[in-house]
Amino acid sequence: MRITRIYLYRLPAHPNQSTPLWQCLLPSAIFFFIILTGCLPITRLLQPPTTAPSSPTSAEAPLDAPMPTERPDYLQPAAPIPPTAAHSEPEPVKDPAPEPEPSIDDLQALCDQAIDLCQISQTYWQNGDVDSALQVLDQAYAALLKTTGKNSEAISQQKEDLRFMISKRIMEIYASRNLGANGTHTPIPRVMNAFVKAEIKRFTGPKRSFFAQSLKRSGQFRPYILKELKAAGLPEELAWLPLIESGFKTTALSKARALGIWQFIPSTGYKYGLKRDLLVDERLDPEKATRAAIAYLKELHQIFGDWFTALAAYNCGENRVLRIIRSQNINYLDGFWDLYSRLPRETAQYVPKFIATLHIVSDLGAYGFSEIQPDTPWSFDNVTVNRQVHLNGIASALHTDLRTLKNLNPELRYDILPDAEYRLRVPTGTKATLEQVIAAIPTSRPPQKSFRYHRVRSGEALSTIARKYRVSAASLARANNITRRNLIVAGQLLKIPGRTAAHTAHPIPPRQNPKTHTVRKGDSLWQLAKQYHTTVRRIQELNSLRSSALRVGQKLRIPSADIDAHTRYTVRQGDSPYSIAKAHNIPLKRLLRLNNLSKSSTIYPGQELHIK
Repeated sequence: MRITRIYLYRLPAHPNQSTPLWQCLLPSAIFFFIILTGCLPITRLLQPPTTAPSSPTSAEAPLDAPMPTERPDYLQPAAPIPPTAAHSEPEPVKDPAPEPEPSIDDLQALCDQAIDLCQISQTYWQNGDVDSALQVLDQAYAALLKTTGKNSEAISQQKEDLRFMISKRIMEIYASRNLGANGTHTPIPRVMNAFVKAEIKRFTGPKRSFFAQSLKRSGQFRPYILKELKAAGLPEELAWLPLIESGFKTTALSKARALGIWQFIPSTGYKYGLKRDLLVDERLDPEKATRAAIAYLKELHQIFGDWFTALAAYNCGENRVLRIIRSQNINYLDGFWDLYSRLPRETAQYVPKFIATLHIVSDLGAYGFSEIQPDTPWSFDNVTVNRQVHLNGIASALHTDLRTLKNLNPELRYDILPDAEYRLRVPTGTKATLEQVIAAIPTSRPPQKSFRYHRVRSGEALSTIARKYRVSAASLARANNITRRNLIVAGQLLKIPGRTAAHTAHPIPPRQNPKTHTVRKGDSLWQLAKQYHTTVRRIQELNSLRSSALRVGQKLRIPSADIDAHTRYTVRQGDSPYSIAKAHNIPLKRLLRLNNLSKSSTIYPGQELHIK
């Protein structure tokens, strides 16, 4: 409200003898009489004088100034009222017609207009025009104020979200103004409080080994992360976030089933373009996951306006943080430290851990980590492969170890390339070699789930059945839709889950002329197979024998060991890897290696195994 002066006539400081006292008091008496009788509106008195005071040196008349000779307008006699107007009855005042309430479509149009103005403001801000950005935000808020009347639940929610976003954006713009003026403001301030000090003490104490190993692994991925953050215009400090998330482990798996160095759960990963199928899980790929994480962090920062709250939302989800903010029922905006006590415990510790990491990496020597040497950055060549092969075959062709290829391609769940065009990472300098030999590498098939069946007997429990078939009780219950593990009854048929090994189609060498053996007394197919380093099945196939019966003098063709460098054996009921290896006179380790099996693998009747 504008404050104005009320100009009153005042008595002279020294009234002379020629001026009677009643003349000095008369104007003031008339003035207060008019106010008391209500003849002069008080708003008229609050208006400043239209003409400047006559004194050239003072805005107010001096105390000894003479009384004005002319009467002010408000002291002039009122004009006479016309006779017709004096006796005519006043016309009734008509109520203005009520304005129609806006429709839902009109309200939605206003919300859309506010959103468009926010986008325009963002463009102005990015171009450095801060004043225009703030002006457009004012227009957006003005459009939001027009959404009055009965609003639907969806419109009310949109209004609340827009109000929150506009307020946060204004705070962010003013913070950027401070950045430009002072030059000392950082997007992610390194605050120091009791929570941060506790995390620093933990990283330099009980968690020192974890921090040191994570710091060492960071050298592989941070150069790429820094490059992507710089291209996206995000703070470089975010490159240390994977240390808190996963310790820079590509295969890190959390209790919430989050995977990779950026710890994406399946739904969030799918939202930001990370594919997941039987053979490939792109959450495990550091490069693809980094691009997805940057897009997610950018969106969270646009929602919340400050990085601490955005990081809290990255940890526990933006919807949860928004619910906590809305539950405040207040008109001012909370920062992260105001929400600290209401956040989940893991999230409340998450941001102080990140700030503690920034403090430590900014001065490694002061915290005792100066001796840590980061790993060398990733170095590899990209090869486009259109063949479904196993990494083991590629490693053999490139004369490298399987672990190196698995580390370069962590997104391959079973070390098998998909049956489509795939960009494979190989050690630097081996691209040309792989392009030459890729056609000769045998193809592989992904493992397929298979089931056996077990009839429950009296006295059996789910745990004892699981131990018998070397599976977990949880997977057994899940395969049979058992919600309570003790609810099995005698006679019930259970499915026993299992997974066959990945099958590799090895090329069979060209056949040579087989040897001939004349059956003598006491010979048997098992003895002949052992003698000639082959298998009973192969002798039967080569001689079209339907049984194992032999007669003296019978001539048999015996395949040599060179002929069947790679043979197949079909698993029968009661077979085990040990019995098969013993029957074919090969070491158990070789049998397992040829078929990509381990000692805990389960084989099933009808499964084909390669015998060398």
